[in-house]
Amino acid sequence: MKGVNERATLFRITANAMINACEEYLKLAQSQGHRWQRALSHEHEQRLRLEEMVEQLARQHSYLEIAARKEAENLNLALSQTAAGAGASVTSDDEEEFEDAVEHHLPVDFELEIPVPRVHRRTASGISITSMGSEGAGLDDEDLEDFNYLDQPLRKTSITASVITMKPTDGKPRPAITGAFGEFSVPKRSGSCGEDLQKKGIQKQKLATDLRSSASAPGTPMHATARDNLLVAGKPLRERRSEIPDRPNHSVNLWSIMKNCIGKELSKIPMPVNFNEPLSMLQRLTEDFEYASILDMAARCSDPHEQMAYVAAFTVSSYSTTTNRTSKPFNSLLGETYECDRRDDLGWRAISEQVSHHPPAAAMYTEGREWICYQEFAMSSKFRGKYLNIIPLGIAHLEFPRSGNHYTWRKVMTTVHNIIVGKLWIDQSGEMEIKNHTTKDVCRLKYYAYSYFSREAPRKVTGAVIDAQGNVRWVLSGHWDDQVEAAKVLESITGKDNKRVLETGPPTVLWKRILPPVQNSKIFNFTELAVQLNEPEAAVAPTDSRHRPDQRSMEAGKWTEANELKVQLEDKQRANRRQREAEAEEAANEGRPFKPYEPIWFRKEKDHITGNLIHRYKGNYWECKEVNDWSICPDIYL
Repeated sequence: MKGVNERATLFRITANAMINACEEYLKLAQSQGHRWQRALSHEHEQRLRLEEMVEQLARQHSYLEIAARKEAENLNLALSQTAAGAGASVTSDDEEEFEDAVEHHLPVDFELEIPVPRVHRRTASGISITSMGSEGAGLDDEDLEDFNYLDQPLRKTSITASVITMKPTDGKPRPAITGAFGEFSVPKRSGSCGEDLQKKGIQKQKLATDLRSSASAPGTPMHATARDNLLVAGKPLRERRSEIPDRPNHSVNLWSIMKNCIGKELSKIPMPVNFNEPLSMLQRLTEDFEYASILDMAARCSDPHEQMAYVAAFTVSSYSTTTNRTSKPFNSLLGETYECDRRDDLGWRAISEQVSHHPPAAAMYTEGREWICYQEFAMSSKFRGKYLNIIPLGIAHLEFPRSGNHYTWRKVMTTVHNIIVGKLWIDQSGEMEIKNHTTKDVCRLKYYAYSYFSREAPRKVTGAVIDAQGNVRWVLSGHWDDQVEAAKVLESITGKDNKRVLETGPPTVLWKRILPPVQNSKIFNFTELAVQLNEPEAAVAPTDSRHRPDQRSMEAGKWTEANELKVQLEDKQRANRRQREAEAEEAANEGRPFKPYEPIWFRKEKDHITGNLIHRYKGNYWECKEVNDWSICPDIYL
């Protein structure tokens, strides 16, 4: 009994000691909690400060590299007394564009990652959820309340494989590149591809030299047949302009803009032309076909998977002009049109029209010698404080009559950074699915969003062409501001851990960007084609963008006059809208039907591919131009 009492006493002493220790720990935690929180906050601030210091260091490093490159180019120019070899112009304004330095002439590894979505979802407004990018394309929760399934569900299993490259005949090994589809050898940037690889690509597909010499370079005949026909007919190619007046150095007075906004509705606030470039939205859409020669090559492909690879390269090429084009185009007026007939040198012609004003929407129809492309373009924007997300709506269609292949795709999200402070710069991000509705093949492209701390290269694009059975046929890689390369999958083998190993041939350049003129920074960073888009031309419709007075005045450097004309045009458009609304209200009161506004050259009808309502080309514009009959065109200008 005495032993039990002693043990009980020892237990009570131990329990009391533990209770006292817990009470002391609780008091210590309560007293030191705020101190720990302050320490964590300090560490967080230190990390942010370190990131800012790294960014500043990168900015200074980039500036030094640009300055050194510019000095070297100036030295070469002084020695050779010519500007032919200067390359792209470099200005000091580029110092705030943060990009990792690229080592040329060295093959670099990169990762190919092509996710396979379980289903292609679209919101009730027609926005593709699978092409929104990592941030959901800026969609709010209410945008996702309702969505529709388009076409058939995709495969639920993801594709995991390794790709190995077939050794070239020169015996030189190439680095392995790992990713979701595994390893294959494709150089990262132009300059890392050896001359021997370039020669193999030319000999096999006749791509690289043909593309670089005729990739829609304005003024350069792209099609041998067209050139021969013109020579036989004795008709010389039209000489087009190669420059426009330099952009005036007008500063933007923000106070004068804010002063004009006082007491006015947001929709009636006139934005000055200082933020614009002398092109309309319709003309900017036409720039998508600057590298339309890729479609001519695709039309000659007998293999549908190879043709899909060319189509994918064409979709990437349409973003090449957005790298340094931060000025916004003029918003097209309702009923405004634009024609671009370049059959003599580029082999295609296009007609577009602004078919809706609220919401803004444009319809476009382009025809080449062996292909037809049509689309309806609209967009939704989300302002996020420091940046602006632009989400393209509408579907682009591409048809090849010879093979019967019909392709569709949606554009990826465009992000404009540094809206408030800093230099504007543009990035493309998200996932694009190109579908062949004839063979059920798909091509999935991924545009990587730029981040200074990301290990991915800036403006990187990867993708794969997948047949109807889920087999990878081609793999693609590149950068949307430089070039796109593709490698054909020769064999698929099941390796370790049931991982597929893909053996590919040597990569071939499908698209290579033609660098803009050296002094393009003085002319709104226009390419040669962009310079020619607003060139005056006879016999076009009176609603053509070339006749727009404010845009023409801005191009001539008369910005004050352009601002006045812009206000007058917008007031006239609002007056026309109010008149239509009054007529609609009057018809409703009288109980009679009212015919809403209808486009002149396009008709709204149901798309047999997607089931959506789209504007299709009627087919009578060029006939009216031949007889010079524009009586059906409305009066939209001053």
